[in-house]
Amino acid sequence: MTIDGRHRKNIYPGLAVEVILKKDQRSGVRTAGVVKGLLTNSSYHPHGIKVRLEDGQVGRVCP
Repeated sequence: MTIDGRHRKNIYPGLAVEVILKKDQRSGVRTAGVVKGLLTNSSYHPHGIKVRLEDGQVGRVCP
């Protein structure tokens, strides 16, 4: 079962996720990491909730 990264309620610190970084939006390359914090305040975002990974990278969680 995969999580739906478009809903904020599914994302929390410590969760292992795949994100698409801003620089990779055109190519769709995914980067794996662990969520450090949530940057999107709304409960839903059609392109995925924006998070900061523990290594400092920022991206949107893949739906």
